[in-house]
Amino acid sequence: MLEELKEEQIVRRVGGRFKLSTLIQKRLVQLNRGARPLVDVVGKPGMHTVIEEIMTDKIFLDQSDNVVMALDDVPDVEGELDGGPSMDDI
Repeated sequence: MLEELKEEQIVRRVGGRFKLSTLIQKRLVQLNRGARPLVDVVGKPGMHTVIEEIMTDKIFLDQSDNVVMALDDVPDVEGELDGGPSMDDI
């Protein structure tokens, strides 16, 4: 288990264990579908990437449990997050 997941700080930051689990799972799906990581990573993005994104307040869940990125950190990735076409593809 990752050390960060043993700390209560990350649980409180997200709003509970269920929300943390949901956020991690949904963000991993996005990354596996080709979304760009919001933190510097070496190799393929994975669990460590998602944890770092959470701890640096780059991602969070909205009221509908959708992954939302901090506006000042979002690169031009329109359409990448849901696996759909970007505006360049249209």
